[in-house]
Amino acid sequence: MKAAITGVGMSDIGRNTGRAAMLHLAQAADRALARAGLTRADIDGIATYPGKAEGSPGMSPLGTGEVRAALGLQTRWHSAVPDGPAQMAPIMVAAMAVATGQARHVLCFRALTESSSQSAGRRASIPGAGKAQVGGWLSWLVPVGAMSASNWAGWMAQRYFHEFGMTREHLGMVAVGQRQFAQANPMAVMQKPLTMDDYLAARMISQPLGLFDCDIPIDGAAVVIVSAADAARDCRLPPLRIEAMGSALRSAETWDQRADLTTMGAHDAGADLWARTSVTPQDVDVLALYDGFSIFVPLWLEALGFCGHGEAKDFIAAGHIGPGGRYPVNTGGGQLSGGRLHGFGLLHEACLQLWGEADGRQVADARTAVCGMGGGFIAGAMLLQRD
Repeated sequence: MKAAITGVGMSDIGRNTGRAAMLHLAQAADRALARAGLTRADIDGIATYPGKAEGSPGMSPLGTGEVRAALGLQTRWHSAVPDGPAQMAPIMVAAMAVATGQARHVLCFRALTESSSQSAGRRASIPGAGKAQVGGWLSWLVPVGAMSASNWAGWMAQRYFHEFGMTREHLGMVAVGQRQFAQANPMAVMQKPLTMDDYLAARMISQPLGLFDCDIPIDGAAVVIVSAADAARDCRLPPLRIEAMGSALRSAETWDQRADLTTMGAHDAGADLWARTSVTPQDVDVLALYDGFSIFVPLWLEALGFCGHGEAKDFIAAGHIGPGGRYPVNTGGGQLSGGRLHGFGLLHEACLQLWGEADGRQVADARTAVCGMGGGFIAGAMLLQRD
């Protein structure tokens, strides 16, 4: 593909920061521009997910229009994608925009103030927050008390446990390993060591998922700059070429009606990704896998072909995905320990790894990374290579 990532930036994230979303966004944008060696005047495209969401407090407080105005951007292309491959969507559509000449440098962003906005009775991650009613597939789940994605992910985990013998200890290895990575990342919100005993003793959220199986709402922003291949050559760092993308969906758009609840939309997107490249999973150095809940990590591992269906528990137990493993996953701590930026933080970390900027958690000679974003039926996958 004639597109590359040339810059990434993340704001100073945290819990209950009290900072306006636009302040987080401006800081992340300036850091991404500095890394790319670009200025605001160079940006001629803008994209986000899912666009401004008035009814969900802190979930998506900024739209493309106000960001354009605040940063003084003069764009000739813009996009806000609420559906499709979800969190990966703005990166994907930006890649297609620069490849077809719609723009040269596209600023893709995700900004949240979930932590500051939520209260006991008001949470952005609960369907219907701030609304009088819900519709679509949610209307079948909310009446039976399945109010949160933790409930929906819990069903999937329970089924996977039943089919393949996975235990809470296997998911604990995911959470503990990512906390170890987080301790080497000064930007991660969770720095305290996490032991398996800590993990198992934590309160249950939605059986079999406990407190440390759930990602952490934060305030913050992340920016990814996608550039046309020829324009990328003039940027400060070696371009991270978008080798392939996958976003196929071959099932209904629902969490609970997939034919096989031990798979997700990730399996369709993953197969689509590898069909578009000669690169194989064995060539990958770094993995950035969506971890809104810990169960998503083994499902993404299988979806992307790093192990067979039902084999993820043994793959994890063998130590492949943690510090020192052959296929390190979410080296910045992921969303379980780093904080939830809906996949943008995962991609930010993968890019730092490919540029050799991950400091004490750096994977030696990392040149190829795969990123999978989304849970349930929504998914997008991207393969990056350092030129």
